[in-house]
Amino acid sequence: MSAKDSRVDRYIEKSAEFAKPILCYLREVIHSACPDVQETIKWGFPHFMYKGILCSMASFKSHCAFGFWKGALVLDSVPGLRTPAETAMGQFGRIGAIADLPDKKTLSRCIVEAARLNETGTKPTKSKPVKKELLVPDDLTAALKKNRKAQAVFEKLSYSHRKEYVEWITEAKTDATRLKRLKTAIEWMAEGKSRNWKYVNC
Repeated sequence: MSAKDSRVDRYIEKSAEFAKPILCYLREVIHSACPDVQETIKWGFPHFMYKGILCSMASFKSHCAFGFWKGALVLDSVPGLRTPAETAMGQFGRIGAIADLPDKKTLSRCIVEAARLNETGTKPTKSKPVKKELLVPDDLTAALKKNRKAQAVFEKLSYSHRKEYVEWITEAKTDATRLKRLKTAIEWMAEGKSRNWKYVNC
């Protein structure tokens, strides 16, 4: 018998309007495919348990995420299943609508496979991390094009250092803060500096 957790109800209720139908749909499919699944909240978002962690879902300001604990093993077992190259948390990228998920039959098959892996005690395999393509925001790209020196430095920076600049700019709370950070970033890069240059060799 399925066991639902009222905390998951509250999590869904507090989520953005676009996210509610996505989360409800995922919850329904999970319980349908694995009737003995148990719900809980771990790390602040819903997890589904069946002989260990089965999968989890989460909502953010503009997208949802869904993934399996043994993601690679689950996805490898379903022929022809395509997942985005650029993902958020989970294996299905940024989910903005139910249509962004695999069809119900395929999704159910994934859940059944995840349950089987837990039943048999199969351990996740370790694979070499794949470096994702860094998504540079349009305003930063435009600003770099106007400053060749900064652009040259940005292109030579390591992936992690470029990512630090991108995150610093995109995580600004207001447009004014973002513009200020963008201007500062261009100035620093034109001087050959990384985002955290102040702390280097401290």
